[in-house]
Amino acid sequence: MNATRRNLGFIGLGIMGAPMAGHLLAAGHRLEVHTRTKSKAVALLDQGATWCGTPADVAAGAEVVFTMVTDTPDVEQVLFGGGGIVTAARSGLIIVDTSTISPQATRDFSARLAQHGVALLDAPVTGGDIGARNATLTIMVGGDTAAFEQARPVLELMGKKIVHVGASGAGQMLKACNQILCALNILGVSEALALAESSGIALETVIDVLGGGAGGSWALANYGPRIARGDYAPGFMIRLQQKDLRIVQEAAQAAAIALPGTALAQQLFRAVESLTGGGDLGTQAMMKAVRQLSNRPPPANDAPRGA
Repeated sequence: MNATRRNLGFIGLGIMGAPMAGHLLAAGHRLEVHTRTKSKAVALLDQGATWCGTPADVAAGAEVVFTMVTDTPDVEQVLFGGGGIVTAARSGLIIVDTSTISPQATRDFSARLAQHGVALLDAPVTGGDIGARNATLTIMVGGDTAAFEQARPVLELMGKKIVHVGASGAGQMLKACNQILCALNILGVSEALALAESSGIALETVIDVLGGGAGGSWALANYGPRIARGDYAPGFMIRLQQKDLRIVQEAAQAAAIALPGTALAQQLFRAVESLTGGGDLGTQAMMKAVRQLSNRPPPANDAPRGA
């Protein structure tokens, strides 16, 4: 694939998918889109994207189709269900799945698609809603090397670090490792801020002083300020993080690997999920569980649902 105008498709236009698709459109590519809730596509349609009624319609005219949907069954439905991509896919089509799903399922999907001459790249992303909007995502890609090289130029429109990490499923496995780091980082941020808060130290001071030291992290820099102002609106929802951590634990069980810290993070996220609307809060709402364990009331600016 070169830098000329291409026929692309994008399926799934949520918090991450919509800005990612927008970068493809802004680069001058022809873009056909589909998502379960058509209203989420309005901004892209206004910018020149074309609406398709089914995933099959997206695939019919595309060279590369991106998917960004919620879970493994959703990807399977988009690929193989009624009106799915495989019903209209031509040999040579490249599907780039940027969702976070099961590595084993990805390998199975890849084998099934190969029977139709279709290549599947598993290309989960990290960097959150901020990275999606700013085209600074890290994209970890598993699958056929030749297909990756063909897709690389358009992947580079959405991310800053694009790496082919191995065969089919390798991208999803590396994303599982990433989700361990994300879960334990936000736990560390929440505990540090809770201790500072109990001592009367302003959370903004904690973020400013510690952010440049050995304890600094992406989570502290990006989620710390949201916690400080009581903002739990989702960049990434807890219920989706929990879905990812279930994938992590399935992979760990298959490999006979113990992940006690991940299990603890899952339980704390579950405590937040028990709150009304808790699963739809951003992962920075881990702070709510840490405060509850210490029987400390939230500050006055702490919004109950991140509003």
